[in-house]
Amino acid sequence: MRIAQIAPLHEAVPPKLYGGTERVVSYLTEALVELGHNVTLFASGDSKTSAKLDAVWPQALRLDPLIQDTMAPHMLLLEKVWRRSEEFDVLHFHIEYYPFQLFSRQSVPHLTTLHGRLDLPELQPIFNMFKDVRVVSISENQRNPLPQANWLSTVHHGLPIDLLMPHADIKPSYLAFLGRISPEKRLDTAIRIAQQCAMKIKIVAKLDKADRTYYEEQIKPLISLPHVEYVGEISEAEKSKFLSGAHALLFPIDWPEPFGLVMIEAMACGTPVIAFKRGSVPEVIENGVSGFVVEDELSAVIAVNQLHTLSRASVRAAFESRFTSKVMAQNYVHVYEKLLHTSHQAVTQKVTAD
Repeated sequence: MRIAQIAPLHEAVPPKLYGGTERVVSYLTEALVELGHNVTLFASGDSKTSAKLDAVWPQALRLDPLIQDTMAPHMLLLEKVWRRSEEFDVLHFHIEYYPFQLFSRQSVPHLTTLHGRLDLPELQPIFNMFKDVRVVSISENQRNPLPQANWLSTVHHGLPIDLLMPHADIKPSYLAFLGRISPEKRLDTAIRIAQQCAMKIKIVAKLDKADRTYYEEQIKPLISLPHVEYVGEISEAEKSKFLSGAHALLFPIDWPEPFGLVMIEAMACGTPVIAFKRGSVPEVIENGVSGFVVEDELSAVIAVNQLHTLSRASVRAAFESRFTSKVMAQNYVHVYEKLLHTSHQAVTQKVTAD
């Protein structure tokens, strides 16, 4: 199958540090190539892939200090894909609603995986207008705000099976927080949970400019507490040791998380996840198997004290059975085949009617 993967240009594919969507696009692209498909990746020029790379912009926009208008490169991306669209069987977009207007007017089958939060009021008129555009969710919960969307399927994210591995030689000695420092991720809650458990917490997190005020006012005073160690951002290669050294990953989110890649990163290392019951969490974490799904801080503290009942080997096994990039790619191939079959039927019906 000739497949185009269209990535955002904000980060390289894969990103050098933080970048959830671009990371997933990389994992999917490589897995599709391994399955024998002819894949072209539309992305920034500093991306690395075994697929064919069509470099739309020289480098990731995040790393280019001269870029002030990030929409302009994405308009070039859309036009470039449109001009090459007839070369592909399927166009798979990962840039939210950007392609809807242009690509709803051409014949090549296309779909968009929606990676972000969908409970924003300004999205309602978009999906009311483009009811026929085919979209994929990354969790069932993510769909709730947009029942009118033309949902093709739900495909959970996946990681390469050997990307992150348990380090059996490392004895867990702390609780871990991995992600962004932002109000909805509730690092402050994670710090309080660790404090109530009388345990150390290590924080690996990205801080965006938009969240600087929140950090200065709410988080910075907590960083100096004796049980807190703020590491900053780390590379992909460093994650296995970091997560293997944790008794559990704390994920006390306060928003409808569309998926939560860090949960399956922890699972890949055999590290249980203690997560608040929000968004996708109940779909990803098997309560009592790969971690604990809890309601509040008190429940999280109780869960920390129950970690000894979980097998880290079982946590890893849960990852391997559900959340590898091969599983993800196979699920997307089923979606592509369904899309092609539907498109073929539509063309046949049109020809017959004419």
